[in-house]
Amino acid sequence: MTESKALRALREAIVLEHMESQNDHDFDTSLNTFPHPRYEIMASGQVLEGVDAVRDYWQRTRAAFPDQRNKVIDVHHADDAVILEFELQGTHLGSLTGEEVTGRSFKVRMVGFFLFDKDVLTCQRVYGDTATVMAQLGMLEVPEEF
Repeated sequence: MTESKALRALREAIVLEHMESQNDHDFDTSLNTFPHPRYEIMASGQVLEGVDAVRDYWQRTRAAFPDQRNKVIDVHHADDAVILEFELQGTHLGSLTGEEVTGRSFKVRMVGFFLFDKDVLTCQRVYGDTATVMAQLGMLEVPEEF
């Protein structure tokens, strides 16, 4: 295996371990996939820096959506990143920001950019459609036709 193929395989293994450990709520394993966790949520503009900030975010989102999980759809490679298409789903069973709990579920397709410096994961940057999630949870009325 060439160095570039070996590096791609290693990066992909790190990313898949990161995603699967989040499904298991094994946040220690997720956090250990990068030496200094940085998590950027593009829909809200949040930048979470460091172990405590990222762990707190994951714990808060799982309190609101205890069955939250991801399903990897496709994996793409770039020179300095692994790009993951995935489906995120969960059921709104707790309040995330003080909102009324709906008990409804969401399922949305998302993209995550896992940025690397050689074989070291440096950042997870997530792009997702918050409006679709809110509409599925009954928190946003979306017209059927425009």
